Order: sequence, then structure tokens, then C-alpha cells
Amino acid sequence: MKPPIDILKQYWGFERFRPLQEEIIQSVLDNRDTLALLPTGGGKSVCYQVPALCREGLCIVVSPLIALMKDQVENLLKRKVPAAAIYSGMSYRDIDRILDNCIYGNIKLLYLSPERLTTELAQVRISKMKVNLLAVDEAHCISQWGYDFRPPYLRIAETRELLPDVPVLALTATATKEVVKDIQEKLAFRQDNAFQKSFERRNLSYSVLQEEGKEQKLADILKRVPGSGIVYARNRRRTKELAAFLQRNGISADYYHAGLESEARSRKQDEWLAGKQRIMVSTNAFGMGIDKPDVRVVVHMELPDSLEAYFQEAGRAGRDEKKAYAVLLYNDSDRRNLEYRFEQSFPELEEVRRTYRALGSYFQLAVGAGEGQSFDFDIAEFTQNYQLKPVSTYHCLKLLEQAGWIVLTEAVFIPSSLMIKVDKDMLYDYQLRHRKMDKLLKAILRTYQGAFNHPIHLREGQLAKFLKMPMTELRKGLEKLNQDGIAEYQPQKDTPQVIFIKERVDADNLLLDRKMYEFRKQRHQERIRRAVAYAETPVCRSQQLLQYFGERTAPRCGICDVCTGRTQAEVTPDDFERYKAKIQLLLQREPLSLEEVVASFAPKRQEQVLKTLEYLLDEGFLEQQGQKLAWKK
Repeated sequence: MKPPIDILKQYWGFERFRPLQEEIIQSVLDNRDTLALLPTGGGKSVCYQVPALCREGLCIVVSPLIALMKDQVENLLKRKVPAAAIYSGMSYRDIDRILDNCIYGNIKLLYLSPERLTTELAQVRISKMKVNLLAVDEAHCISQWGYDFRPPYLRIAETRELLPDVPVLALTATATKEVVKDIQEKLAFRQDNAFQKSFERRNLSYSVLQEEGKEQKLADILKRVPGSGIVYARNRRRTKELAAFLQRNGISADYYHAGLESEARSRKQDEWLAGKQRIMVSTNAFGMGIDKPDVRVVVHMELPDSLEAYFQEAGRAGRDEKKAYAVLLYNDSDRRNLEYRFEQSFPELEEVRRTYRALGSYFQLAVGAGEGQSFDFDIAEFTQNYQLKPVSTYHCLKLLEQAGWIVLTEAVFIPSSLMIKVDKDMLYDYQLRHRKMDKLLKAILRTYQGAFNHPIHLREGQLAKFLKMPMTELRKGLEKLNQDGIAEYQPQKDTPQVIFIKERVDADNLLLDRKMYEFRKQRHQERIRRAVAYAETPVCRSQQLLQYFGERTAPRCGICDVCTGRTQAEVTPDDFERYKAKIQLLLQREPLSLEEVVASFAPKRQEQVLKTLEYLLDEGFLEQQGQKLAWKK
């Protein structure tokens, strides 16, 4: 077995590991089931990529994010590490070839979406592979206590039965203590074993600014803070409007969202990474897995509906450990909008059944069919065809996903592929008889290798530019080769997918757990309440975030808007710490009533003490025992 530090130097060029990476890697190499909690930018991927290369065999990586899987594979291939990914929308032939390469070839890392991992095809092939590690990325998705629950994650433990001696490494950037416990239970850990780096970011200044004129404040912030930045907006239309506003104010900016063409997304992302555009205005589709350490400012124009999402997005600032800023622009309409969206997020179960019935008709799928099948999905066309409300329909689909009936993926870009079906003599004869096709075929054969042996991925934009022909004409030519039986051509696509996890049932027999529905609704409401409390409670922002993730004794940061006095609190940070310390001392001796606690302070302090008690109750420091308060251990 090669030493991990040698692997790190050979493939990444680093002389030492980041905090906790080495301990996590050693735990995995000791064959121990391991949970790694590292904040955004903490280097989670190295924790499974290095041990995969230390030993013989391959590492299977489970991830729900297709764009992230593709980026990881691309980066590994650049480092000369053999890697591949399987996700929805790929052809059976491509999946079959990749799985065979994992058994007989030299693939070191295989990325799979969770719904692909548990297919019969994958399970049979995995049983024949020499697997050295099972890595589960975004592991919080396995917990119904978490903010991004995905039912296919619950089946990952089944794969462990095929790999009884293979350790599992679960990784996440955000997890509360309930989720930490849940991850280890659901993945059948042989023993509790969690490594957690403090989520504290000493270089990152968090601020919540109460603003009615958010756009002007945004421009002021970006003019005062130099360097690269990300601005998060709630919807696609808003990203475009804000980018145009910043441009009018002399600030270099572009916009990004999942509805853009794949080539446009790649171009915008590359220009921002290279510093050609200073600010990227985006929905939350942007930033996941992007390694840009010098982001100086992240601004949220609206409050996200969970502190997990906010912490992860804000954490994209200052990954180079230099001073950076995370700013939330907030006003009363944010709370109202969150409450309105919460109501929309939980449509009645009968509406969910209607949507499910329409899905079956849309895909012309018979009852009893469809298990494991994926379909390209245009939600705008779907809702128009069945006279459904788009927003409500989207939430119905998400509820069907959480109930384990379907998976709704992000847009998946799959390049076009082509394979020559005839021998060289027949192809030459075809070229002589079809002079117009001759130029196209020669360009393909000169530019791409192996078109006679296996499907090749075409870059249609580059090919059209090389041939100096419009894209429409190129695609007509490729379609003609397909129709004439000369080549097998699959056009490129860039659409979301719906995957049926279970066979289609009659909508009247669709099992929807009312108890679980109510549980998720209550958890969602609680996450919104905590997010609003973060924005509206004038207590050190870093402290609030860290306490949410279980770091109960987190110190004040000294650099947020509250600590620096920019936000005037009814209780100053110093007074709050003194009141908290005294309340803790009182209640650790014995439970007391609210009146008894308040009476322990001077009359002029009692109103502030009540504010402090309210915060401590909200944040879970105190618990009620009948009519009395106790300090939670």
C-alpha cells in the first residue's frame, strides 16, 4: 500500500494535508466505517480519492449531484486518474461499457447516483468488482431529519451486503447532531466514528443588513469590497435583472441558472473562474463543487429556507483563509415570502395523486411498468398539457420524490454520440455516392478516433465551426447518416429527467404516508423558524450558526455586524454572555421557574434577561420541565 502523503504529492502536488484529512484517510485505511464532517472548502473529495489510490481496487462514490460527478471525473482524468460516472439519461450501452471497465479495466473511481447504485445491473456487476471503499457524498441526504432528504439513499446499506469487508466513508458539509446520528445508523456503521472539524470560519465576517432598497445596497457593498463575488437570488428572472442592474452601475457581472444551455453555463462559469467576470448572480444552482478560493464576498438577496443551505452557500467566500464577507440583505417581506412558499411546498395529497396520474399518461406508462426507467422531462410542456399550475406541480413532484416513487434530476447534459455501423469499403462507397456527406464524414474520422469500434462523443459546436456550417445543417447531416444506416447517431440533450424508482401503480393505490408528510412539514417549518431567528436575533451571527450545528460553546467572532456594533442589539453581546453564564449557573444547580430566574437579577436588567431567556429557549439551551426551566445537558 502506498503512503497517503506520497499519493497526495504525486497527484495533487500538495506537501501536506488540510486539517482532519489525514486522520479521516487513516481511519478508512484501517477499514473503519467513518463519517467526515468538513465545511465547504474543507477538501472532502481528497478524503476518498487518496485512499482509493493507495490500495488495489476501486472506490465507488455515491453522489446525488450529476454536475458535480461530471466535474470530479473531468478533474481526475486531468490528473491521470482513471475515473467514470454513471447517471440517468445515459444509454444502456455506455453504462454496460463503464461497468465492464470497472471489472476488467483499470478504473479507480466510479461515481454513481444513488438510484443507479441499486439497479439490478449495477448490483450484479458490483459483486464482481474489487472494491476498496464505498464513499457516500452529501450523506445528509440519507436523513429525514435533514434539509435535503433523498429516499434512494436509504438503500445504500443494501450494497454493503455485497461488500461485507469494505469500509464506508460518509461525507457532508452540514449536519445537525440528529443528522450525524441518523447517517451512521442508516449506513449500518459497525461502530460510531465521526470526525468533525469545527464549522467556525474565523476569516469570514457574517452580516445581516435590514434593507428596503436591496439593489442599491448590493451595489454599495460590491463597490466597497474588491475582488470576486457571488450574489444569490431566488429565481432565474431575478438573476438576469440583478446582473443588468450591476452592469449599469459599472460593476462587471453575469448571471447563471440551470435553465441556460449547457454551453452557456460552461462559458459563464469559466469566465468567472478566470476573473473575466467579477460577480456571478445566480440561483443556488451555482457554486457546488466549484474550487475558487479567492471569493471575497457572497451576498444573499433573500433569506434561504434553512440555515444548512445558507451556511453552505455563504461558505463559498474566503476559502483561501483571507478576510471575506457573507452578507444577507433582509427585510420583513423575506419572512412573509418564506411563509408563503412554505404553504406552497406542501400541497394536499389528492393533488399529489393527480400529478402522479398525469405523469403516467404523459410518459404513456402502463400500470405495473416503468421501474428503473428514466425519461426526459419538460415541466413547462407537462403542466400545459394537463392544465396544472407549474409551482404547485413542482412541489407535488418533490413530495413524490420524498415518498420514494420517483427521482426528479437536475438538467443533464449528455453530448451527442456517433458510431459507424458499416465497414470501411461500404463507407467509401457511400462517400462516393453522397458527395455532400463526404466532407462531414472525413471531418469526423480525422477529428475523432475509434468511430468504427465504439460510440464517440461529438462536440457539435466545434465540429460545425470547423466545417463552417450552421448547427442545424450539421444535425441534418448526422440524422441522414442515421437514417441511411451508415452510423448510429444519438443527438445531444440537456434536459431534466424523471426516474421511476418503483413500477407505476394506479393513482388511487399510491401509498403516501400522512404521518411522514406531517413530520416533514413540521421539520421544514422549524428550519424556516430557525433561519428567520438567525436574521432577526441580534446575537453574534457566527455563534448562532455554530450553535445550530451543535457547537454549544462557540465563542463570539468579533467581526460580524452584531459584534462590531453595526447592528444595535437590545442586549449587548457582553451583557448577553454575562446573563447566559449566570442563568447556566442557576439552572445547573436546580430547575427554576421563569419568575425565579428573572428575580435573581436586578430589576433594571430583567427585561434584557427575558430577551436572553427567549433566545436560549429558541436555540435549545434550555428545556421546560413542567412549570420550570432546566439547563439542557
